[in-house]
Parts: sequence; C-alpha cells; structure tokens
Amino acid sequence: MKKLAIFSSLFIGALALAQGIKFEDSNFATILAKAKKENKLVFVDAYASWCAPCKLMVKNIFPLQTVGDYYNSHFINAKIDMEKGEGIGLAKKYNVKLLPTYLFIDGNGEEVHRTLGYVEEKDFIQFAKDARDPNKRLVSLKQQFENGEKDPEFLKNLAGLTLYTDAAFTGRVLERYFKSKPSLDQEDVQMLLAGTQSTESPLYKIFQEKKADILKLLPEEKYKMIDKNIKLTTVLKKSYNADSKKWDDAYFLKETQSFLSKEEAEKILKRAKSNRALKDKDIATYEKLTLDLYKDYSAASSDELNSVAWNFFENVNNKPSLEKAVAWAQESVKKNESYANTDTLANLYNKIGDKKNAKIWAEKSIQLAKSTGGDSSNTEKLLQSL
Repeated sequence: MKKLAIFSSLFIGALALAQGIKFEDSNFATILAKAKKENKLVFVDAYASWCAPCKLMVKNIFPLQTVGDYYNSHFINAKIDMEKGEGIGLAKKYNVKLLPTYLFIDGNGEEVHRTLGYVEEKDFIQFAKDARDPNKRLVSLKQQFENGEKDPEFLKNLAGLTLYTDAAFTGRVLERYFKSKPSLDQEDVQMLLAGTQSTESPLYKIFQEKKADILKLLPEEKYKMIDKNIKLTTVLKKSYNADSKKWDDAYFLKETQSFLSKEEAEKILKRAKSNRALKDKDIATYEKLTLDLYKDYSAASSDELNSVAWNFFENVNNKPSLEKAVAWAQESVKKNESYANTDTLANLYNKIGDKKNAKIWAEKSIQLAKSTGGDSSNTEKLLQSL
C-alpha cells in the first residue's frame, strides 16, 4: 500500500509538471511589476468569452506541454478578457481590434511584438521565440522599414504581421512592396485585396491600376463587388462620429447613390446602425433595428439567422422579441441543421421558459456535436440544469 501511495504521488506530480501555459491570477500592474523584476516579457492572451478561435486555443494549444514549457520558462503569462474590467482599457491602449490577439509587453508596459488568430503549436512557439529576439520583434521590423528596407520578402512578412492591427502602416508597407512588382501573382492579389480597406488608401490606386492582373485570377463581377465594398466601407466609416456616437444619414445616402440603390443604401445603413448599437451595448436600439431588419428573413442564410438569434439570447430580455429570435433560430435549423444552431434554439427556449423544447433541442445539439466532433460541454451544462 505504501509503494502504491508513493507511485500515485509520483504519477500526480508528473501530471502536474506536464502542464500547459500557467496564467497569472493578478491585476495587470502586478503582472508588469513581476515581469520587470524577473527581466521577462509579459505574454497577454487578449480574448473575449464569445470568441470561437480563443476557445480553440484554450482547448488545443495552451494545454500542450511543449507550449507550457517554453512560455512558462520565458514569460509572465496573462489571460485578459478585453470586454471586462481592466481589459476594456487595455484593449484601447494596445489597439486590440480582433480576437484573439497575442501581445508581448515589456516591464514598462511597452508593446514589443504581437500576432493574432488561431495559431498551431509550432508557429505559436516560434512566434514566442521571435518576441525574445530584438531583431525579430515587430517594433524592430517597423524600424527597419522606416530606415528604408526594400526587400520584398521582408515587406511581405511585415505586412502580414500588421495587416489587421495597423491598416495605415500596412498600406505604406504594401505600397513599397507593390512598386517592386511589375505583375502580381495570386498571393500578391490576396494581400492587396486584404489590405485595401478604403478608397483613401494608397493601395486603392494600386487596386485600380493592377485590375488586369487581378482579373486573371478573379471574374470581373467579383472585382466589381470588391470595389463596391471598399467604397461602402469608406463611406460608412465617414458617416459615423465615434465621439458623439451619431450617424450622418444624409451624407451616407448622398455618397452611396452612385453605386447603391436608395432601398439598398437604407437597408445597409440600418444594419450598420444595428451592429454599432450592439457594440456600444445600446441594446434597446439594437433590438428595435434588428426586429425591423428581420421582419422578412426568408432570404437570410442559416448562419446569419443563427448569429442574430444568439445575439438576442445573450442581450435581449423582452419575451416577445425573444419569441421572434426563436423563429429565426427555427428557420436557421430548417435551412441547415447543426450543433451550433440547435444549441441556440435550446438556449432560447430555455430563456422564454419552454423547458420541454429546450430539453429536446439540447439533446439534439449534443447528438450532432458528438457526431461531428463539436464541443457540446456548454449544451450539456444546459441540459443538466433543465
């Protein structure tokens, strides 16, 4: 028995050592102070509770021993929800716009490196190694660019690192990159399209000038649609004042009349206002606009209906409105049944007090998740509560 106890304790100890990333349970100021004292960088997993890639990183990457060994040895690790508590201010300070974002910050609070999205094990470790190498950090790469670096591969890599976090800087990088390219290949076109986010960007001129190259890879109708979306994004951005939180409807309708019908423009503006209201947590406005947008939802896709139904589940408490969301979720399931939209339907039924249907659809969602490799843990918790 004594030998068995010793073996058990050793086994438990081995399991404890084979852990993934260990995150600090403290406020950010304390974490920075610890990093400064130990002469380490802070690794920040900037996430939100609703973010699917964030959850996948927690499930698949963070628990790996190889990842834990490297990150725990070289960094002070912090996991911070960007929509709660001090995370809100940190998101603004470090310009976190997409999730998950991974930041490396020195003990003085200065960012030195970043990336984002779902990252596989090998790349996630390499990214951390780059953060520890002053010559490979993003701040160093930016300085090399400012010093005049023109190597195409360097410029392409730098553009990829900044594409979704600093559009203006990426525009300058890609402008220099494309000047060295007499013609564009498929990867160049993909990068150009991803980087061209405004008609005022220097890349928009390249988008127009390189139309012949782009049309070798895309049909003309696709090119026209992309051009229309770039114009629309530009006008939408100018139509909203973030400080006053006011929309200039007249400006939007005037500027879009050359490429949108009035009916199309009004619907797009209403959708933009709805999305902005949800982001600003103005739920009353979001609820009113969304109900109007989805009076007729016959043409909406299954994914679109599931998304709006879930938003109502999370944010709306008015029962008649929730019953509308049930109808959207039912239509989503009718169009393309999945474990995600059946879970939405189950949660909505539970929220309006229909436990019987909530149980039926929760069981269905769990069954679908298990057959497709989906994560049913939250649905199982719902089922246990019914």
